Amino acid sequence: MRTILGLWRWRRNPLRRATDLIEAWVALAAVGLFALAAPLVGWLCGNAVDASLRETVRFQHEQRHRTTAVVVGRSTERHVVAFDAESAAEHDTGSRVIATWRTADGGSRTGLVSAPSREPRAGDTFGIWADERGRPVKPPMNADSARTHAVLAGLTAGVLAAGLVECGRRLIVWRLVRRRYEHLDRAWSKVGPDWGRTGAGS
Repeated sequence: MRTILGLWRWRRNPLRRATDLIEAWVALAAVGLFALAAPLVGWLCGNAVDASLRETVRFQHEQRHRTTAVVVGRSTERHVVAFDAESAAEHDTGSRVIATWRTADGGSRTGLVSAPSREPRAGDTFGIWADERGRPVKPPMNADSARTHAVLAGLTAGVLAAGLVECGRRLIVWRLVRRRYEHLDRAWSKVGPDWGRTGAGS
């Protein structure tokens, strides 16, 4: 509102300089971009990320399956491997075991995985995720996580767009102020030496 009032004030003001009117129009354009362009950029970016992540979720759920691992024996190695089917986070349990599990094609595979228990015993079972070749992998991303990432990406893009608009506005205003000072310096160089002298028209 202040920008619109300022633009109206400079409309027919005898003290108005060309740079004043330009600055007012730049401010009005910036307000319009803040209100329309920044949200639009955020929405478009959020939608693009959401579509990409939904495709990733679909692909991961197609390529990964949950299976049950049976502990065969313990290993002295320590490594981080995801085992929790409800979380995409990795867990360092410190318990590496040799286990067997079923692959997607019905076969059997044996390997080292991290068990949820710190004291696993032979015969214990726990759920793991495996890819189409039967290799242990992290759980697939869930839809809620994908949606959250898309919203954050959209918000970030909107904020960056708004910041870019503000930087552009400040740059233009800075150039206008520089131009005003240059005009003032040129005017002063013409009248400054005669300022206050009798008959100099001051």
